Amino acid sequence: MSKNFSHQGQFNETAGTGELPILTKLNAAYKLWHGYLVHLPRHTRFTLGTKIDNYFTDCLELSLYASYSTQPHKTAFVRKLSAKLDCLKFFLKVAWELKALDHKKYIAVSTQLAEVGKMIGGWLRILAK
Repeated sequence: MSKNFSHQGQFNETAGTGELPILTKLNAAYKLWHGYLVHLPRHTRFTLGTKIDNYFTDCLELSLYASYSTQPHKTAFVRKLSAKLDCLKFFLKVAWELKALDHKKYIAVSTQLAEVGKMIGGWLRILAK
């Protein structure tokens, strides 16, 4: 799989899938989270769980917008994506601190989100040039 940037500040497609690497990674993290969501305690699932789920879908949506937008708008979308990802990681940590999400599940999702964060940082660096 390729994780390279083009000279216009866009991700190159992942080999064979037609998806951008950041979308592939975010989608994988979301699928993992979605499997965990149904096992959260009921009172947490419909409050904090829903909030985390919404941040995941917001991040996926912003990734798509950024990938298809032109340069003047791309940077704004990627910055908003970065902020949403930070919120997502924060609320995921809160779920873990409340013991709604066990340690193994928290590590599994947060590791993937850390990789997404690095990809976003790289995207922002390329766009700043």
